[in-house]
Amino acid sequence: MTDRPEPAGGRGPTRRRVLTAALASGTVLLGGGALSGCGSAQAANASTVRLWDLFSGADGGLLNDMVKAARPDMPGTRVERTVLEWGTPYYTKLAMASAGGRGPDVAIAHMSRLAGYAPTGLLDPWDLDLLAEYGITRSAFTDAVWERTQFQGRTYAVPLDTHPFIVFYHPEPAAKAGLLKSDGSLDAAAFSSPDAFLKAGRELAKASGEQGIAFGYVTDTAQGWRLFYGLYRQTGGRFDLPQGGPAEVDLDRMAEVIAFMAKIVDGRVNPKRLDYSAAIASFANRQTAMILSGEWELGTFRTADPKVGAAPFPTVFGTPAVYADSHSFVLPRHPDPDPERRRRTHRAVAALLKAGQIWATAGHIPAYGPVTRTEAYAKLQPQSHYAQAQQHVVLDPSVWFAGAGSDFQNSMSQVLQQALLDGLSPDRAARAMVRRLNTFLSQPSPA
Repeated sequence: MTDRPEPAGGRGPTRRRVLTAALASGTVLLGGGALSGCGSAQAANASTVRLWDLFSGADGGLLNDMVKAARPDMPGTRVERTVLEWGTPYYTKLAMASAGGRGPDVAIAHMSRLAGYAPTGLLDPWDLDLLAEYGITRSAFTDAVWERTQFQGRTYAVPLDTHPFIVFYHPEPAAKAGLLKSDGSLDAAAFSSPDAFLKAGRELAKASGEQGIAFGYVTDTAQGWRLFYGLYRQTGGRFDLPQGGPAEVDLDRMAEVIAFMAKIVDGRVNPKRLDYSAAIASFANRQTAMILSGEWELGTFRTADPKVGAAPFPTVFGTPAVYADSHSFVLPRHPDPDPERRRRTHRAVAALLKAGQIWATAGHIPAYGPVTRTEAYAKLQPQSHYAQAQQHVVLDPSVWFAGAGSDFQNSMSQVLQQALLDGLSPDRAARAMVRRLNTFLSQPSPA
């Protein structure tokens, strides 16, 4: 078993560092009593692997199915799930339990949150040799995802999936607009520049008889940022966020992207005032021919249109880049982990990764490569049409205050809404985003 390294700087996870990592935005703290029901994982039944996750509804059901399918690969082991509330409550509880060494054996975390956890000593590293014993090796994962699992040369996350921001479309209007290839997949070349993208949107509007492209961003805490950051990374512009600041970015390219986003929602290509739910409904009801959204909405769209198509987000600004995140397995910190429990945990995670075909039915791209190379996966439509997105995914900047559900995403989206909805000029919006970036950077890091 690989020795557990000292936390960054040789310091343990102090209360301040734990809470800063978990909250990142000053959100109200859960009281100490909130964790009174979290018994030590070491005290659990010797054959049980305790898993904390945030999957409810259909995803929760699929994870249960994966656990059942994985049993032959982890004989004698029982996975006990605890499902917690998504967002800040989940990450706060995970941080507090890890700080006290009272967390579960393994937990799900968004990869974009790793920078707030690994450097603070809240997680233990994975033993890659042990994973390899159960058939899981580095080569099974894409470079774009795997590089974010690392901190100081150690692996602190094992990716379960990639969930990218993509495009969905109804095949009939897309075909009528001349935007599909002979195999029914989207012709990415028709969206390969800002002008081409907008032209395609207008053609989709004509073909559908209503609107071309839906994008729900009004009052949303993340959608504006997801679209912006994916497009900005396509420009090749710098987005370096050194601790203490200032942010090193390309203001001209930021403004260019914001100006393009404003044209998408100018009322000709897309209704101007769509919130997230309205955009989903607009596409599901076929009032729009295409929607910019996350693959996690596949179930909703496929119910409305069994033939719904999907594709990686088009390369509009020259460099392939698709905004995404990744649900990953992490090891909450335990001061003196039992070697046999850790071995059992590694084996259970390896078994769950191999059952990734089940997870793929929801739309998520399995991170374990052998799953996506099977004939069974190739038959999944439209999932196999956007699986290549994982080769070019970009996650939130690797800084402690960013990531899924963070105040950072909300803050950036607020500025973008001012530009898309209220007429704030692109250059002023870019400068406002940078000011907010510098405010975040000026706050002390928990590491």
